[in-house]
Amino acid sequence: MASSLIKDSAGTTGQKTFFGHPRGLATLFMTEMWERFSYYGMRALLVLYIVSGGADMAKGGQGGGLAMTAATATAIYSVYVSMVYLMALPGGWFGDRVWGARKTVTIAGFVIMAGHLALAIPGQAMFFVGLILVAMGSGLLKANISTMVGHLYDGPDDPRRDGGFTLFYVGINLGAFVAPFVIGTLGENVNWHLGFALAAVGMGLGLAQFLFGTRHLSAKSSEVPNPLTAEERKAMISKVIMVALAVAVFYGVVVAAGVYTLNWAMVPLMLAGLLIPIAVLTKIKRDKDLSATEQSKMTGYIWFFVAAAVFWMIYDQGGSTLSLFADGKTADKVFGFGFPATWYQSLNPLFVMALAPVFAWLWLWLARKNQEPNTIVKFAMGIILVGASFFVFIVPMNMASDGHTLVSPMWLVSIYMIQTIGELCLSPVGLSVTTKMAPQKYASQMMGVWFLAVTAGDCTTGLLSTAGVDLNGIGIIGLQAGLAVVAGLAVYMYRQKVQALMGDVH
Repeated sequence: MASSLIKDSAGTTGQKTFFGHPRGLATLFMTEMWERFSYYGMRALLVLYIVSGGADMAKGGQGGGLAMTAATATAIYSVYVSMVYLMALPGGWFGDRVWGARKTVTIAGFVIMAGHLALAIPGQAMFFVGLILVAMGSGLLKANISTMVGHLYDGPDDPRRDGGFTLFYVGINLGAFVAPFVIGTLGENVNWHLGFALAAVGMGLGLAQFLFGTRHLSAKSSEVPNPLTAEERKAMISKVIMVALAVAVFYGVVVAAGVYTLNWAMVPLMLAGLLIPIAVLTKIKRDKDLSATEQSKMTGYIWFFVAAAVFWMIYDQGGSTLSLFADGKTADKVFGFGFPATWYQSLNPLFVMALAPVFAWLWLWLARKNQEPNTIVKFAMGIILVGASFFVFIVPMNMASDGHTLVSPMWLVSIYMIQTIGELCLSPVGLSVTTKMAPQKYASQMMGVWFLAVTAGDCTTGLLSTAGVDLNGIGIIGLQAGLAVVAGLAVYMYRQKVQALMGDVH
């Protein structure tokens, strides 16, 4: 996909570029595109495979899955997605202190591919092994591949930098858009495990592309910025061994006592997903090295973090609650053509690619008229919109409540579109405000803190499912919608107070 333009990044001839950007961007673009192809393809199958063969499977659906309940499927899905984002923190640490970004991404690619191959092998044990490997690998890759994009440019003031990250973002959404049509169709209609195997092939293609194109990457990508000393390495290995032994002994006792269930594994992970973000924010907030201004900004940032957790709690149910509704209670034909449930997972990346340029233009147009909403207002809009999407969701849920009526696919299309508009109001703003409000001491770590909002939101969903709350019920859908709207209104009503805490950040 490299451009045929023959000029180097500085404008002189002799070196190929990728749409005017360093040639290495093509390598990273393709790597991320194939990794997202594998990730979103597998994710489109996940909850449908878990309920397949059980009482919550859609009528006429393919059997051969794990035959679990919808509540268990939602909990597993939520834990899995939360762990992907949680693992971005240790992933960044490995890149910074152990292997360097390039080696970490290479190892991550192999781990992800091994995870998908494990999923391709029938059996519950291999299923969970596969999920663990994919989550670990995705966290390692996510934290480091974006760093390598930055390495391609001449510092933060390089005028091509924002455009390069925009192209990279296109690669993410292109892979996510295509995956459900290919992996989803094969897995849902032919064989679940063939779909998972195809996800492994996708990651294999991405890994091959990365290894082939590493010569085009910056030399910085191979450096370890802050390598562990011998003493630190020894202490870290000792801690890991001690923790591993403690976990092994604990679960050995639980299994020996005959009381082990799946919740013994999931609940601790979900609690960790809630407690770790709290611990990280508390640690930063209490750091005495922070100036008064930085302390104030961190207090303001906590408002954004909590509101974002509410947003992601609802938004990420697009792959669980909405997916189950699409499978069992939505008509599977559009204009006479079959429309598998997995295809709905392509709507979000499609809407992102279609609407992102529109929003970029809209903000600039409003800025010229001095009418652009500030960061806080955009954030509030995003949360209110994701809540509104669940209020809309109540309508088709009521229509299908008799167990026989199949609603129009356009209901789900509308819900995904509203959620995507909310995402475009909140997600880019969240990334931007994170970098702007980060204390200097924690500048490189705060992006991982932002991802922890996703972890907290998804773990909340998982805990609700594990506690027996029916997330597929009208009442809880309405409650979540109301919570999001209230959170959005609270952010808006207290915008002046939050703005005062933000200082010079607007």
